Amino acid sequence: MGPDPDYRCGVSTETYADWLRARDDDELRALFACRPELITPVPSDITALSSRASAPSALSRALDRLDRLALSVFEALLVLPSPTTYEDLAAAVGADVRGALGRLRSLALVWGDDDELRVAPGARGAVPHPAGLGPPAKEAFASYPSDRMTALLDDLGLGSVQAICERIGPLVEDAGPEARAALDRLTWGPPIGKVEGARRPVTLASANSPIERLLARGLLAATDDRTVTLPREVGLFLRGGRVFRDLETAPPPLGGTVRERKLVDSTAGGQAFTTVRTIEDLLERWGVDPPGVLRSGGLGIRDLRATATHLDLPEWTTALLVEVAYAAGLLARSGDYDGSGMGGRGGDAVWLPTPAYDLWRLHDTERRWATVAGAWLRMDRVPGLAGERDERDRLINALSDEAIRASAPQVRRATLEALADAPAGTAPATEGVYANLAWHQPRRGGVLRERLVGWTLREAEALGVTGFRALAQHTRVLLAGGDAEAALRAVLPTPVDHVMIQADLTAVAPGPLVADLARELALAADVESTGGATVYRFTPESVRRALDAGRGASELIELLTRHSTTALPQPLSYLIEDVARRHGRLRVGIASAYVRSDDPAVLEEIMADRRAEQLRLHRLAPTVLASRVPRSELLDGLRVLGYAPVAESPEGSVVITRLDSQRADTAGHGAYEPAHQSVFGSGPDGSVITAAVRALRAGDEAARVAAPNGSPPRSPAAAMVQRLREATDRGGRVWIGYLDQQGQASSRIIEPARIEGGFLTAYDATRAAVHRFALHRITGVADVDGAG
Repeated sequence: MGPDPDYRCGVSTETYADWLRARDDDELRALFACRPELITPVPSDITALSSRASAPSALSRALDRLDRLALSVFEALLVLPSPTTYEDLAAAVGADVRGALGRLRSLALVWGDDDELRVAPGARGAVPHPAGLGPPAKEAFASYPSDRMTALLDDLGLGSVQAICERIGPLVEDAGPEARAALDRLTWGPPIGKVEGARRPVTLASANSPIERLLARGLLAATDDRTVTLPREVGLFLRGGRVFRDLETAPPPLGGTVRERKLVDSTAGGQAFTTVRTIEDLLERWGVDPPGVLRSGGLGIRDLRATATHLDLPEWTTALLVEVAYAAGLLARSGDYDGSGMGGRGGDAVWLPTPAYDLWRLHDTERRWATVAGAWLRMDRVPGLAGERDERDRLINALSDEAIRASAPQVRRATLEALADAPAGTAPATEGVYANLAWHQPRRGGVLRERLVGWTLREAEALGVTGFRALAQHTRVLLAGGDAEAALRAVLPTPVDHVMIQADLTAVAPGPLVADLARELALAADVESTGGATVYRFTPESVRRALDAGRGASELIELLTRHSTTALPQPLSYLIEDVARRHGRLRVGIASAYVRSDDPAVLEEIMADRRAEQLRLHRLAPTVLASRVPRSELLDGLRVLGYAPVAESPEGSVVITRLDSQRADTAGHGAYEPAHQSVFGSGPDGSVITAAVRALRAGDEAARVAAPNGSPPRSPAAAMVQRLREATDRGGRVWIGYLDQQGQASSRIIEPARIEGGFLTAYDATRAAVHRFALHRITGVADVDGAG
């Protein structure tokens, strides 16, 4: 809803609030989209909005969003007299800067027409040394005692500070070449210097050093005992009237190694496929053998290293995949976690895949990648910090709170946007990315930011976001909010559904396997090597693992025969049948536990083995042994001795131990997020912004309505109800007085919808919400355009 056209007509813009009030609704929506903090919460009216927009913290956040050109224009306006014209501004910066000026207006950092440009109130205090210039001479000499200032002017034969500014040229020439050289070092900023005894009294006659000659002539001002400042007028004179030495109107070009776009996309697609499969492998392993949770809430360094060894990856890559899985809601801590942060294990808590992981695993590869890539882009966790020390020399573990940095999502976005600015297929050097970001966000910097940029480039390569460090096309689509899944699908390697099984008990996968076959092979064999082809090796332990998970010998042989391009080697068949023949000959139940076998000789063999003493076995019958250790320990102990027992239920049936089926008992940190969700979901929704604009307009109207004696309207009850019914019928707006539960009266502008049961249902424009008003609490009704 826009403002009343009659109200907008002829609005004065003599103040910043008036200028904001004169903005149309589209302009206000654009402002709030760029500066959402201005409507958190929604101000009561435009005057309150102007106060919030000119607050130091709000100004600082807005300035952080400026690129170097817009910031330079803003600083030029701080230097020039207020108000100034666009012509003077363009002359001072030496370029056409209408685009940057429009950006400053859209952020409400600059207001007024081209003939009267002003900066927002309070903006001058937000930039200490605009354009590298010092304060005006009057401010620079404001700290001088009156007697010292009088002595300085008398010594120069001048009557005011302004007179010094009018004679800068002769004074500089009179100070000599050494003093001019000292001024040149301060000319382009910073405009302050350190000098011992800066406030010592000096005169033209007593000045010996170059600095003293400058102080005696008012070309430098002493701000304290060790600091001197170059007044702004002197700096502008030395610059020849120019505000900037070199105005950077565009970011530095992003050059670098150029490769064919198809090669970049296919390489990134292959890495994206590998990322998804590796996360699946990692979580499948942790579902079987979950690592413990440290009391600090993180993952132990030994567990990280063991997982990295299993995945054949560097530790930093493993930490990245773990953190991404956690951010995507595929991994969570489960069990008894005390969170004491005192080091060691966090009770019985472990890291487990979540139930959402099973849902994620059902989707196509492209959707799974889009989910984890989106989680990486949004997460405030920094995997690169894992293994480092914090400021208190404490180890930062993966998955711990110490790895959180609030600026991480913004830096990742900015880095990828910089890569997107480069020509397709171009891999810019890291230094070039730093320079590009320094232009786009000159107020944001520091060592951590540079490290975040470096980590982002490294992680993007590992996740398949880039290929050869050039941005892939599917990532460009993801950043733009398009169908990244379709773009990735076109470059993903085609999974194969076959392997070549060889007589040396190995199987060679010539490419990425389809999900079902990859899962079965990972269960029945161990990965021996990876690369262009993956080599799996079958061992007695790996075959037993498949049998423990419920696979039968015939089922396993049939599966391998169906997917092998070569005849199933006889040694492999013998291996599977031999392990299966011994598998299940022992059955373990609860006594605490017992061992049962139809072959008494096997039990005799166990009892004769000294290594079995720790199992605390004793014979119950020729075919039954009892133990006082838990069943799980008994199973593990017998397997260590070289046997292949299976668990047995109280009814005597075999218990299939699906070791890969453990899941976190809570949703934990996060939940599975659809891949089509916005990658950068920050900022208020459009409907929220529209409601905020509407509330501001209504609040402004309520503030300007004149009521008798300045109080909410009052009218007889019967007349009040009649006027509300009339407003409901015609669909108009009225102004009401309303008493809250504490008896406090307030003014509301409403649009009545219906009256029934002693209540009025109306849209409260002042609060931007539908509300039910009790009729007995309404004190009166008045037209919006005046009291009545």
